[in-house]
Amino acid sequence: MLKTLEDLFELARLRKINPVSESYTNKLLNDKSFSKEKVLEEINELIEAVEKNTNKIHEAADVFYHLIMYLEANDVEVEEVMLELNN
Repeated sequence: MLKTLEDLFELARLRKINPVSESYTNKLLNDKSFSKEKVLEEINELIEAVEKNTNKIHEAADVFYHLIMYLEANDVEVEEVMLELNN
């Protein structure tokens, strides 16, 4: 289960080093404003899905993906976040 999250962080880091043209992931990594907008949008969609009891899993996955890309775009190290959670 955690391997999936690790794979997403690895994907983000690889795409920062080796961009793929026309890649949605690269667009998120390179356009911080767009990335921020998408995180906010996806969180709102998740809240709505939970309240309506529809598409919760899909929307939660979208939040994870977009948040990971946002963190990587802004050089927030997941390792530091995990250390903070351990405190």
